[in-house]
Parts: sequence; structure tokens; C-alpha cells
Amino acid sequence: MKICIIAEGCYPYVIGGVSGWVHNMINLFPDIEFYLVTIVADRSFRGKFTYKLPKNLTKVFEIYLQDVEWTGNSKAKKNRVNLSKRETLALRSLIIGEDVDWVTVFRMFNRQDISVNNLLMSPQFLEITKEFYNMKYVDITFSDFLWTLRSIYLPLFLVLKAVPPKADIYHSVSTGYAGIVGCKALSLYPDARLLISEHGIYTREREEEIIKAKWVQNIYKNIWIEQFRKLSKGAYYFADLVTSLFEEARSLQIDLGCPISKTVITPNGIDAEAFKNIPVKDPDDPYINIGAIIRVTPIKDVKTMINAFYFAYKKQPRLKLWIMGPLDENPEYVEECFELVRMLKADNIVFTGKIHTQDYIGKMDFMILTSISEGQPLSILEGFAAKKPCITTNVGNCYGLIYGENDNFGDAGIVVPVMNISEISEAILKLANNPDLVKKMGENGYKRLMYRYRNEHMEETYRRIYKTLANMSNVEFPEEKSVS
Repeated sequence: MKICIIAEGCYPYVIGGVSGWVHNMINLFPDIEFYLVTIVADRSFRGKFTYKLPKNLTKVFEIYLQDVEWTGNSKAKKNRVNLSKRETLALRSLIIGEDVDWVTVFRMFNRQDISVNNLLMSPQFLEITKEFYNMKYVDITFSDFLWTLRSIYLPLFLVLKAVPPKADIYHSVSTGYAGIVGCKALSLYPDARLLISEHGIYTREREEEIIKAKWVQNIYKNIWIEQFRKLSKGAYYFADLVTSLFEEARSLQIDLGCPISKTVITPNGIDAEAFKNIPVKDPDDPYINIGAIIRVTPIKDVKTMINAFYFAYKKQPRLKLWIMGPLDENPEYVEECFELVRMLKADNIVFTGKIHTQDYIGKMDFMILTSISEGQPLSILEGFAAKKPCITTNVGNCYGLIYGENDNFGDAGIVVPVMNISEISEAILKLANNPDLVKKMGENGYKRLMYRYRNEHMEETYRRIYKTLANMSNVEFPEEKSVS
């Protein structure tokens, strides 16, 4: 049996929650052979893996959202493309329509005689663009609109042109491009099944990013947003099952068009045993150590964390903040964080860079997370495994992790509003000045983790899901054994 995981912009290149989840998932099933289709920006990422690939991950296929196939040459004979009326209408539905004829779109991109270049430069694409332009964009220069539309659809066309390897089950780790690759696979291999697992709600996350983005002119933002909505709607339609991490996320999926019957809640899990014999805080350590296991990126809102820590530090000088995680994903933002620390003269803030979590987390007094968007953060669960409570913003499932969902274990930290420096600072001081409360909250978090968020729970859930999909495809589900 072969399962093909499809991931976008994460594993195995970037350290982070989703990447860690994919790596953990593959390792949980040594009896199953995995392929990986991974979608990245361009060929500069080729083969630059930060994870050591598991033995049962036997093949990696890369798809690039920018690639050499696109030349922009409108004169070459090879740019001529013959589309049927149905294919032309399907292309129109992809660009203008609300309901995409995905079946015809997939068949069109499966044609060997159609390249991304000749489709983008084709008379059909031009005529559809003219129609779209005349609908609502006549106030801007047509040539600018045409080339912008080509740049918007180039990544999607490259994804649609890609040929995923044959597998029994396709497991997309989001909707979006990864979800559409999974759908495309079903058009090539009709006996296969598609599972989609969303850690955040892709459509909402992309919409938030695009609204804030400076690289997208305002007039084009709705085109990008609508494209991602179509991708998610298509992925939900073709998927056999769609998982989410918690009930609120499931409700959002349903609101965005996912049939209720396809939805399943599958909480995250971690290896609690890995945190049993970790290094602990030295009794002579004079500091109150606060740990943040994060990628230093804008979505983690590290600047708010730094400012909140600084105000707390002025009242409790024993505080020390450890920002632990990669510094290479967004160098410009990292430098802004460094500059903020220098400006504040906050000497008790340490950036460690990439770490092995178990080497540091046991030395912390409590954890902190100030993200503006999350799903169900593994860093909070890792803190629970080490009996460390967490101060976290009220995003994703953080409220449920801290205060519990249908359990009586009690508070495992403090939930604060997003970007609220004052309340975050007050929460830091509350825990810093109440070590007994910190200990109690840490115990509560550990109990909650052991009750619901262990690897064993996740493995059991996904083994059941994989087995169900295998049975639907009449594929024999393997006994537990290593891939030879």
C-alpha cells in the first residue's frame, strides 16, 4: 500500500508545526510506504531538506510555483493551442465562473500537447481575459491587467500540469494548491482516494495574508482571494474525507462548502515519552525563564511578544525570554525584531536559532505564544508534555487547549487577546510572581495532554481513516511491518 502526502510550503524544507506533523505522521506508520509531493516557490529549494527523511518515505517529488516552462513568448508556433468548446468553457469557469468544471480542467491539463506557456499565451486565454476585464476592470490599462492575470494563474497552471506519482491514497495537508494536486491525482488514477487534513483553514489564512499584502495591488486582491476559494471548494468536492483539528475549524470548513458528511475532527498528538527525561532548570538559576518555540515570522507576532516582555521585565527584572526557533525564513522581519530588542535595551532576550526542543523546554518556567493565527499549536502540547503552562493569544484552538474542552483538568495557562501588549504583560507578571500557580497549571496541561493529545491517539485515529479509505479502494491494508 502506498500513501502520497502532498504538502505546500513546509515539509521537508521548513521547521514548523505542519512540517513536524507530517514528519511525525510518516514515522507513526512504518508499515506503510509513503511518497511525498511537495510544493515550493521555485527550484532554489530543490533538495534543501532540513529534516532527515524517514526510511518509509521512499520518493520525493517537487512542484515549483515558478518555473522555466513559462517564457511569455507569444510568437512561437509552440504557443498555439487547440481547445474544444468544452475546454474553453472550463478555462473560463476557472477564471471567471463561480463553479469550476474541474473534471474538464484536469483532462485539459493532462493533455501532452498543452504547455503552461502556450495556454497562458493562447487566444482563448486572451479572450477570457478581455471578458473579465470588461466586467469590472476597465479603469486600468488592459495590458497591465492581462499580464497580472497571467502571473496570478501561472502558479496554478504549473500545479495543474504536474503529474503526481501513482498511489492508493493521496493525503493533502491543506486545500489550496496541495488539495488540487490531490484532486488531479484522482483524475489520473480513478481507483485512488483523497484525504485532506487542514491544520488551519487555508482559504481564511490566504485571504488574511492577501488583504494585508503589500505586493498585491488592491484592485487585484479579490481575484487572488476568489481563486483560493475555488481551489478549496474543489478540494472539498473531490475529497473522500476532510479532517480538522477542532470543532470551530470543522464549522468553518462546512461554511466554506465542505459537505458535513465528509468532516472528521482529528486532534494533534505528540510523543509524550520523548519529554520524560529532559534536562531541567538548575536550582541555582536566578532567572524566571519564559520560552517561545516559534519560527521568527510576522504571523507569530514576535514584536508584540518582545514589547510585552519588556514592560513585564521593567517590573520583574528576573525575567528572561528565550525565543527558540529558526531565524532564516524571513530575514527582514528577524532584523526588525533584533532592532527592537536593541532599541529597548532588553538584554534578557535570547534568540537561540534552531534548537532541539527537548534540550531547552525543561529549563523554562512557562511558555508563551503571541501568534495572530494558529491551528492547534504543537508548541503548546510540547510545553504540556514538559509540564509547562502557556500564555497564548486567543487564536485557533488555543483557548480549548488552555482551558479544556469537555474535561475538568483546569486551567493550563492564560489566554490573552491578539496584539494586546498590556494584557500579555500582565499575564507574564501573574505567572512570574506565582510559582505555585505555574506548577499547578503545568500539571493540568500534562493531564490534558495525556488524556487527548498523545501520538497514540493520533495514530489510532489515522490508522482507522487510512484503513477505511483502503477498503473503499479495495486495497489490502498492511499489517504493522517496516517497508523493505
